[in-house]
Amino acid sequence: MRRAPAVLALALAAGCVGPPEHRRALEDPLVFRPQPYPAGDWSPAPAVEDAWFDAPDGTRLHGWFAAADRPRAVVLFAHGNSGNVSGLRDVLHLFVGLDASVLAFDYRGYGRSGGVPTEAGVLADARAARRWLAGRCGVAEADVVLVGHSLGGGVAVGLAARDGARGLVLAGTFTSLPDVATAHFPLLPVHTLMRTRLDSLSKVRDYHGPLLQAHGDADRVVPYALGRKLFEAANEPKRFVTVAGAGHEDVFDRPFVAAIDEFLGSLPARGAPPDAGVGR
Repeated sequence: MRRAPAVLALALAAGCVGPPEHRRALEDPLVFRPQPYPAGDWSPAPAVEDAWFDAPDGTRLHGWFAAADRPRAVVLFAHGNSGNVSGLRDVLHLFVGLDASVLAFDYRGYGRSGGVPTEAGVLADARAARRWLAGRCGVAEADVVLVGHSLGGGVAVGLAARDGARGLVLAGTFTSLPDVATAHFPLLPVHTLMRTRLDSLSKVRDYHGPLLQAHGDADRVVPYALGRKLFEAANEPKRFVTVAGAGHEDVFDRPFVAAIDEFLGSLPARGAPPDAGVGR
């Protein structure tokens, strides 16, 4: 998510006397910071295939899929508010190395995906990506493990709360976008002005499966306290990993990777009730 919340707060403050459409025009480009194709490294990646699918409104979407030889899990990865899938080669290799097949996808407006990003749009895009992934791997949509980083954590929580998941993994994510902006600029009325919410705090209570959450204690973009607050609101079974010295972009460090490995091994069998404990 980088430093967008601080800039967002200033922009909203400057536009607070204007009409709602003026504030929306300021907000959206700061909440969503896509890199459309051809930005990034799109050279062929070994053992990675292109995934093309459509959102319910017909928006054409793109992602990268990598299959494990004998997958113990099927993972959907939702990235943060900037960049595109061309920067996620390490993420794909990480999960394949943990014996999981994985799809990393681009929201509308990012990478090769068409359209313009909005809160409702990126949630719809994630559902479409999960549907493609479940079909590609021959599993039920509810048996997909949802993984989200930063803004992608809000997307993953939205899907898990509404539809369930075999497991939910969150990295460097937040209670809500207005909470992040408020943490940077506490004297500005961003809670009133912001239209894009991604209110994970109110949604996470509706998810009843296993949760693994990690946050760097040196994160200067999404405050560590917001990650802890979201975790405390979640149902058991759950586990929180503090990644010592990690910032916002380097939370996928060894302690967290080891925890993901353990988490994937602890998940209930596909199609089974989500009652496997992962511990605190």
